[in-house]
Amino acid sequence: MTTTPTSPGSTVDDQLLAVLDEWQVAIVANDADRIGSYMADEWIMVSENGITTAERFLAFVRSGDLTHSAMQRVGDPRIRYHGELALLTTRITNTAHFQGVRFDADEWTTDAFIHVDGRWRCLLTQITATKI
Repeated sequence: MTTTPTSPGSTVDDQLLAVLDEWQVAIVANDADRIGSYMADEWIMVSENGITTAERFLAFVRSGDLTHSAMQRVGDPRIRYHGELALLTTRITNTAHFQGVRFDADEWTTDAFIHVDGRWRCLLTQITATKI
């Protein structure tokens, strides 16, 4: 089976990017409930550290072990649609603290969003550090 990426138009692109931007605001606010509202129940993040579940990620935020003080998109995103699934790839910079240690990240992220019940929710986030 082959899936051809289709674009429903710039209005949908704008809606999806607004969701990503709102999610980033929630992350910088360190609001676990708001952050979680953008994730599907089965959300996972894949990075150089392996797989992190939504439950584990949100527990770090709730405990204060993980905080963010800055996060923004850099450059132009790439969005591809496959039915109700959207793949959004963009560069993200952020400043965070994990267990009291500051780190600044410059990363490529790909988020797989599903459109369900009239809203976009993220199923998976793949993070790759940029090489500068």
